[in-house]
Amino acid sequence: MAKGYWIGRVDVRDEEGYKPYAAANPPIFKKYGARFVVRAGKHECLEGTSRSRNVVIEFPDYDTALACYRSPEYQENVKRRLPYATADIVIAEGFDDPQPQNSSSPEMAAKKGYWLGHLDVTDPAGYNAYAAADAATRPKFGGRFLVRGGAREVPEGTVRSRTALLEFPSYDAALTYYRSPDYQAAKKLRAGKAEFDFVIVEGYDGPQP
Repeated sequence: MAKGYWIGRVDVRDEEGYKPYAAANPPIFKKYGARFVVRAGKHECLEGTSRSRNVVIEFPDYDTALACYRSPEYQENVKRRLPYATADIVIAEGFDDPQPQNSSSPEMAAKKGYWLGHLDVTDPAGYNAYAAADAATRPKFGGRFLVRGGAREVPEGTVRSRTALLEFPSYDAALTYYRSPDYQAAKKLRAGKAEFDFVIVEGYDGPQP
């Protein structure tokens, strides 16, 4: 079964005011089987715009991700956050189709790397050439989709019309693929075909709810 994800970007205006919200989250997330995938690690915004922090939370499935957000206990906790932070949050269905594998992909690190992308495709036919070129080269860098299309909901803030989340064996592998001649050649194929807000972020390996 496909996982469900909260994908958020956040600007915290008052660190002390934000702390009660963060402290109240673990028992809520534990109840719904959530775990942090990304939690305010280092990141690099390579295209478009972003906020100062990124978070990705994985749930057993999309319905559970929605149920957690809509639960009375989380909605009560949101009230603690709203005066102190601004967030764009997407709840997305995970990608569960077969993906290409490459035995020579980089070794998995303790902290994985992730591409977080929000995009508007302006020329779907032209964009397909980019998608095909990316699919042909990404596996050798160990990249795989966690979110690609599927159902989604934007309960807070504003993001573009599509969301993509890709996992790499490490933060360095995620950056290396973006900067590689392979990807830069693919990227040229989407010039004028899509607009991106695109961040590469370090995964989280700390305590879980």
